[in-house]
Parts: sequence; C-alpha cells; structure tokens
Amino acid sequence: MISTTYLNLDHQKAERVGAHETAREIAHQPHLWLDVLNLIDTNKSQILAFLDPIFEIPNLRIILTGAGSSAFIGEAAQGLVQKNTGKITQALATTDLVTHPELFFMDDVPTLLISFARSGNSPESVETVRLADLHASNLYHFIITCNEEGQLAEYARQHKSNTHCLQLPKEANDKSLAMTGSFTSMLLSVLLISDLKAMISKKEEVASASKYAEYILNNYPPKFQKIADLDFERVIFLGSGPLLGIARECHLKLQELTDGQVVCKHDSFLGFRHGPRAVLNEKSLVVFLFSHDAHVYQYERDLAKSISSDLREIPSISFGIQEKDDFDSILNVSNSSSDNTVGDFNVLVATLIGQLLGFYKSLALGLHPDSPSVSGAISRVVQGVKIYNKH
Repeated sequence: MISTTYLNLDHQKAERVGAHETAREIAHQPHLWLDVLNLIDTNKSQILAFLDPIFEIPNLRIILTGAGSSAFIGEAAQGLVQKNTGKITQALATTDLVTHPELFFMDDVPTLLISFARSGNSPESVETVRLADLHASNLYHFIITCNEEGQLAEYARQHKSNTHCLQLPKEANDKSLAMTGSFTSMLLSVLLISDLKAMISKKEEVASASKYAEYILNNYPPKFQKIADLDFERVIFLGSGPLLGIARECHLKLQELTDGQVVCKHDSFLGFRHGPRAVLNEKSLVVFLFSHDAHVYQYERDLAKSISSDLREIPSISFGIQEKDDFDSILNVSNSSSDNTVGDFNVLVATLIGQLLGFYKSLALGLHPDSPSVSGAISRVVQGVKIYNKH
C-alpha cells in the first residue's frame, strides 16, 4: 500500500505529530482552486442574475466583511473588487461592525454586503448580518461560505429575495484550526464574482496560479523546513496593494501555528520605513511579498536593498521575483516557468508563504499544527463572544 505524502510528511508521521489535516489542506489548494473556478463557472448565470441588477445601481457601495482571516480576505480583495466593479468598496471587519454599526452603515446608501465565513457560525459574522439589515434599508447580501450547515447559509435560505449564498466545495471547509484552503478559496471566489464577464481570461490566470502553487509545493517544502530550524523570534511580512492584506494573513498564520512563540508584524514596503522598521533585531526574519507590477517593485526593491545592507545581517525570504536582484535573500520563491501569467491571482500563491513557514516552524517548535494552541486560548470557531443588544 502506497502511503500518501503531503508536504514531505507521510501519512503515519503526519498523524503522529498532529499535522495531517493542515498538511493535506495546504497541499490540496491548487486542486481546490480549480474546483472553485469550475463551481463558479457552472453557476455563472445564477450569480449574474443576482449581481447584475445590483451592480447597475449608480451609487452602490460594497462592503467586504469577515472576522480574523476572513476579514483579511476583504483587505486583500478590496482594491481589486473596486477596480473590477467600478463601485466604492471597503473592507470592514465584523469585529468592528458589531461594536460600531452606526459609524459604518449608511441608511440612504444602497449596499452590497459580501460576507466571508468558513463556518458561518462566528458570533460577529451572524450579528453583522442582522445589524446590516437594521441599519441599511437598501441592502443586499452575498454570502461566501464553506459550511452549508452554518448559520449564515441558513440565513441565505430564509432570505432569498435579497440574498445569494455561494456554497464552496466541502474540501474548502478546513478541519484544522488555521484557515488555509478556506482562505484562498474564498479570496478566489470574490475576485471571480466581481468580474464574471471576463471569465475566459480568468480561467487561464487561475490555471496558471494553480500550476505556480503546485510548483512551489512540490519543490520548496525542504527549503522552508530548513529555514524553520533557524533561530528567529520575530517575522515581518511586507506587501503592497492587495499583497498587504496577504502579508497580514501570513502574519496571523505564522503566529497562530506557533502559538504566539514567534511574534509577527505586517506592513507595506513604504509604510515600514515610517517607524515600524524599529522592530527589526538580530532575531528577526523578513518576508518580502513582491508585486508583479514593475513600477511598484521599484519601491519595494529599494527597501529590500536597504534591509539587505543592514550590518546586523537580517535574513529575508523573497517571493515573486524571477531573477536574482542586487540584494541577498536566504530563499527566493519564484516560478521557473516562463509562461507564468497569474495576473491578480498572485495573491493566492503568495498566501502559501505564510502557510508553509508557519507549518514547519510549528513542527520545529514541537507543536501540533492541526491544534497548535497549547492553552486552548484560540480555537477553530471563536468562543466566548457574547452578543449584546444595543438599546
């Protein structure tokens, strides 16, 4: 019998160290993206029937919302959705909307609330939908969820007149604590639904992103494993534009998977110069999530060169550049294929960097990636949040 291997761990070893689900879910993403692409393409007419009339509303406002990693989907997608739809788009976390709905919802502005939810049972996610209905009179819901049995999916079934629910494949509903495939599949979904009329070109780009991710997952795990054995206590993820949201997700992923033993930070390349750079010390690792835009890369490259010349010799990982540049990185994660045209879907592939680094550092610290929280302080679905009615 052939033993299944994910991320260089055979099934028995992965089970023994509490890493099987996380390893499988990270490794399965390239195939999951193609499944999500096919799902949306198959249901394209239904989605368009719901969204087209909404997108025609002149002063429509789009809010992207979720909690934790689901909120970071909105941060990564915000600019791209706005570019695709031509509608003002904001990423607002449910954790902000629940406490201060009156500061964000505008009753006289037509609003499309796009909710991201792995389980659909987070107290803030459920409450945000209720509050939106109370504070916005012209409101539409588009729910993207990985759990057909969750409360948000049930809400969609009961409010069909102004709500559409995109139920992702069951494989997107991660079993492990850390969101991996659920994050990237929901991010992919919103990028696709915001530009469905360009589906032909999107198919090619998603297929290319899937191949790029497959290449990384087949070739880089031993290198990440080696880096995870290094003695670092801080990791700073840097990204620009949509990749800033991905930097934040990578920050959370590594911090979650190491149970807070590695403290992380994220910032934009330009923003990092304005004070936050003070966090760098001899125990730091910097991860550069480089833009595929040549103009943006010029700004990013300047900071990379500056950090590379730091006398403390702070190590860095680079993602997204094809050729070696005039700064040193201990690892350059790129696709050697010359026909790599992922377009905006490079955000999906960049997310793997935080996932892989977090996964192997978790193992290096003797933790169990499937359930890394030793104290139980963090859980798969947030616990202990009591919702209060505002009078």
